[in-house]
Amino acid sequence: MKKYVPLLLIYLFLISPITWAQTNSLDKKITDIMAQYEAIGLSVAVIKNNELFFNKSYGLKNREQAQPLDQDDLFRIASISKSFSATAIMQLIEQKKCHLDDDFGDLIGFKVQNPKFPNKKITLRMVLSHTSSINDKNGYFDLDVINPSKSDQYASSYSPNEPGTTYDYCNLNFNMVGAVIERLSGQRFDQYIKEHILDPLQLYAGYCVDSLDQNKFVTLYEYDSAKHEFFPQPSAYNPRSLEIKNYTLGHSTPIFSPTGGMKISAVNLAKYMGMHMNYGTGLNGKQIIKKRNSKIMQTPITAEEGYGLALRSINTLIPNKVLIGHTGSAYGLYSAMFFDPKEKFGIVVITNGYRTPENVDFNPLLKDCIQLIYKEMIQQ
Repeated sequence: MKKYVPLLLIYLFLISPITWAQTNSLDKKITDIMAQYEAIGLSVAVIKNNELFFNKSYGLKNREQAQPLDQDDLFRIASISKSFSATAIMQLIEQKKCHLDDDFGDLIGFKVQNPKFPNKKITLRMVLSHTSSINDKNGYFDLDVINPSKSDQYASSYSPNEPGTTYDYCNLNFNMVGAVIERLSGQRFDQYIKEHILDPLQLYAGYCVDSLDQNKFVTLYEYDSAKHEFFPQPSAYNPRSLEIKNYTLGHSTPIFSPTGGMKISAVNLAKYMGMHMNYGTGLNGKQIIKKRNSKIMQTPITAEEGYGLALRSINTLIPNKVLIGHTGSAYGLYSAMFFDPKEKFGIVVITNGYRTPENVDFNPLLKDCIQLIYKEMIQQ
């Protein structure tokens, strides 16, 4: 067999969508960017012409054991997670179990109304687009903080803005959406997402820490700018077995963090992104949501922010391009998922920690990587 190996390598070189020379050049440029920002690890994945075009990981999975980062390793991707909940809601809408303009209080089972605007209905659409006037002042891992029958401080969970008029980014919105998914489906949130989104797309991922291979979890590192040091954040993957034993559908949901708790590799996140890029149909041909509902998710509701339903439009990443997607940041992790549904390309970049600059509009490490990948791989 050995005499055939050189011929096989030549054949693979000829059919590969990206040459070894291109890969080596890109590798050096990416590692140069990582060095500039002192990034610990970085995973990238690229979809081009409706195919997984490239995926590779650089740097370390964790510093303590000096383990290299692998393409199959799992990150807690933070706020990109929100789009999974919005996708689930679109499925439930297609099953006629709810509508975007339903009163959100009717869906979640307690009164959701800004006391400053008692005659203004807060709808499911407003919650999904961060225009609900709800805020995170009282936290977002306990739904009781906004339930008037449970908390006498519930009113401070609302901003002074009229519902439906202003974009106010809020994590509580999506932990409540997760509870609505449970109430409408009768399934635990993490199990619903697995059965109706992850499994059909053939993705190894999930919200439940206890159901995943913990050896695949990427250590996340917060950067302390005062001490100029990185600190591991093991709480990003806290087990939930005790909470699950006493789980109540529609109430205990925040333990899975629908707002930010998805654990997934960059390559599988890219495959999920491909589903949205193809307006609801995965790269494997499985339809997850209908085209019209996918387009609704991608259509901006707030003009300035370009935010739709857990997906946003942005025109500042690549000149003369409007990309759709989301970012995430938590525990030192930073993630980005952006795609062009017309030209059929998309880019995922995730880091588990880097020297974080202050007062920036868009994460510069992710932005530099996205622009480099576009120039080197998409624009060719």
